[in-house]
Amino acid sequence: MDLSIETALPEDFDDLVELRLEAMKESLEAIGRFDRDRSIERFRKSFDPENTRKIRKEGILAGFIATTHHHDHIHLDHLYVAPSFQSSGIGSLLMQKLVETSEAKGLPIRLGALRASKSNSFYQRQGFVVLSEDEWDTYYERAINPDGL
Repeated sequence: MDLSIETALPEDFDDLVELRLEAMKESLEAIGRFDRDRSIERFRKSFDPENTRKIRKEGILAGFIATTHHHDHIHLDHLYVAPSFQSSGIGSLLMQKLVETSEAKGLPIRLGALRASKSNSFYQRQGFVVLSEDEWDTYYERAINPDGL
């Protein structure tokens, strides 16, 4: 797979937020919660270029991942793959790299996903288990060596 991973820059905000909107729009519309301005503002509040990696496939922005490291876990803040690149293995590859980091640091991975999103089945296939749910989101954790390996 011809992928490159680069650290995001502050000026990447517009491209990344557009990719995020494109990736989330269907799920948010399904529950009547798509609001472009609110989505942009939410991403602006959480965007940290130093913790964000852009993924390019053959030079085209295909997705991005952002994580925050805490003393007791790694938080997956964002993992988005552009719809035209979904189901191509990019998300699984990024998750594999994150799991390797998690294992090396001895820290579980935690995340929240929109309940109506197709990403829930992806996270469950990757070994995440549900910790809790609220009205809009499901919260997951992937323990270190969840399969006992």
